[in-house]
Amino acid sequence: MELLIMVYACKTSCAKSIIGVIPYFPYSKQCKMRKRGSIVSKLLASMMCKAGLTHLITMDLHQKEIQGFFNIPVDNLRASPFLLQYIQEEIPDYRNAVIVAKSPASAKRAQSFAERLRLGIAVIHGEAQDAESDLVDGRHSPPMVRSVAAIHPSLEIPMLIPKEKPPITVVGDVGGRIAIIVDDIIDDVDSFLAAAETLKERGAYKIFVMATHGLLSSDAPRLIEESAIDEVVVTNTIPHEIQKLQCPKIKTVDISMILSEAIRRIHNGESMSYLFRNIGLDD
Repeated sequence: MELLIMVYACKTSCAKSIIGVIPYFPYSKQCKMRKRGSIVSKLLASMMCKAGLTHLITMDLHQKEIQGFFNIPVDNLRASPFLLQYIQEEIPDYRNAVIVAKSPASAKRAQSFAERLRLGIAVIHGEAQDAESDLVDGRHSPPMVRSVAAIHPSLEIPMLIPKEKPPITVVGDVGGRIAIIVDDIIDDVDSFLAAAETLKERGAYKIFVMATHGLLSSDAPRLIEESAIDEVVVTNTIPHEIQKLQCPKIKTVDISMILSEAIRRIHNGESMSYLFRNIGLDD
């Protein structure tokens, strides 16, 4: 609301252009309809455009298709060059590393990192047997007991078979290697902790987590500190100084340079293509 009010104030003051710099676009995970849920990213995009925004600079949208929710230019900058540079400069024996996707959904991003660094890739598939995800994703709803009177005799809806993921398995060799888990957002760390435990069991001797946006909400710093993860590397798209005080394992990569260059180029009417050089679709 604060942002929308400021944008609208600029619009009513006859500003020529209003550029929003939002490194972490909020609610970006809610960008597709799940069951009958709302697409919050679309709502935010509509509100920003209605308030008067003429251009948006953001970084590593959860899904690149979010750009289509806006009817204004959107520059979706990438943090991958900074994270790749960190791996090459701060992990001395990174040549002995393997890039890990903690789920098949993030395999494309992991593949992009692996190809840039000339490293191997591993994918974690399945879920922990005591995971409670089935309680929140509705895979067992509607309830199995149906009231016959509630369904019209001519309308017999076939019951879908509930999803059943296998136990966690690692596709790829991580034995005696450094495991680098890559993702775009790290907020609820339970899935990262489960992945780290699995990688340790498979023989990985160091585990790094690389992510663009470090929300690290709730007990995340404490859980990371007590976990098998050796280091969590995130960019400063979101302030996390308090979390760093709670957990020394959290390291920050500064991406202010690319944001400031984007602002300068837009202000001077210069080409933005330089900021996207060598950037793949899967970054």
